[in-house]
Amino acid sequence: MHNEKRRTLLKLSGLAATAGVVPFNIIKASPGRKINADTLKVGLVGCGGRGSGAANQALSADPNVVLHAMGDLFEDKLKKSLENLEELHGEKAAVSPEHQYVGFDAYKKVIDSGADVILLCTAPAFRPLHLEAAVEAGKHVFCEKPVAVDAPGIRKVLESAKKAKEKNLNIISGFCWRFHEPKRAAFGRINAGAIGKVSTVYNTYNTGGTYRTWESENPRPESVEWQMRNWPFFTWLSGDHIVEQAVHSIDMMSWAFGDKLPVSATASGGRQVRVGPQNGNIYDHFAVTYEYPDGAKGFHVSRQQPGCATSYAVEAWGTKGNALIDCSAAIHQINSNGKLWTYNGKQNDMYQTEHNELFAAIRKGKPINQGEEVANSSMIAILGRMAAYTGKKITWEEAVNSAEMLGPDVTAYDMSQTLAVTPVPMPGVTPFK
Repeated sequence: MHNEKRRTLLKLSGLAATAGVVPFNIIKASPGRKINADTLKVGLVGCGGRGSGAANQALSADPNVVLHAMGDLFEDKLKKSLENLEELHGEKAAVSPEHQYVGFDAYKKVIDSGADVILLCTAPAFRPLHLEAAVEAGKHVFCEKPVAVDAPGIRKVLESAKKAKEKNLNIISGFCWRFHEPKRAAFGRINAGAIGKVSTVYNTYNTGGTYRTWESENPRPESVEWQMRNWPFFTWLSGDHIVEQAVHSIDMMSWAFGDKLPVSATASGGRQVRVGPQNGNIYDHFAVTYEYPDGAKGFHVSRQQPGCATSYAVEAWGTKGNALIDCSAAIHQINSNGKLWTYNGKQNDMYQTEHNELFAAIRKGKPINQGEEVANSSMIAILGRMAAYTGKKITWEEAVNSAEMLGPDVTAYDMSQTLAVTPVPMPGVTPFK
């Protein structure tokens, strides 16, 4: 799956590997690290596979960019990321020791280090806090998806997006398919009316057992450090896999509907094969029905179960025809009034394009702000999770105004503490808050 490749762009246990839909040429590092008034300095917050990949792409997006500062909860992740980036980019990635920060406050130090562009690539629970701090400091941002795990976080992100517009700052999101030329062409045609008024969209994100634990033989689920290192397994850190991973398909569903917001959702979900303390408290499957204005409906199915059929696709039906966008098979086609259109244009590395367009926008002084867009798609996924966890029909207004915060104050912990794991949600029992 493309998203899985993206997460492991830089393998933390070995040499760097290029990931993406198609290969791209890395801009070669200059012989020396030359910083002048035109140099854009990048600060990386979150040095795992995704953060390392984003830094690689940022350094490849512009010939006059350097990696200026790095921050992570764990020194081993930071050091391995830096080692791989230096191998790829030489002096462009030579971050001085005084600009390498470790701990829960590392994000503040990266933002205050003098960096111009901040890459926010930590676990999603931290995104609202980090985005708020970056915008307040007047920084341009690449912001990984999702941008929050609950409604209070979404509301904070929307406020930050508004402030970023007032300050003429860029916010580029990690919804990478929005930067994929075949999908831009296909969804552009759908939005222009190629299949008429869209009435139904079906989307899937069915994978195998995507994530592996840090210490599967010796799980310590109540350890803060263990939870942080295994964050995808804990709802308060990841939002569950419908929000953290399958949100890509939900974002494409939203794209097909012209980014209209749903009015309500009903859902089911649970965990059948994901058992044991090493698997935290997230589900392993979801099925959601979204109701849209004028009776349109969106259907989402996602699964993380080994040995099962996989699917990563979006199908849309309208008054004039239908469309199929299959991410796994690289199919982009539209049947409109009996005429078949198939994409046969140029291909691109969508991950690289994200950063190319970000740095081009900074250079041109014409900001791109996707803050509201990424917040809305993240919230649609959160709405689906809320409906599945509770077993109730939940309206958009109820969901977006929810007061429920999934986890503790993310600024109030250290690695030596323990944190009880909340029980696995039970539909019909777990309340909506």
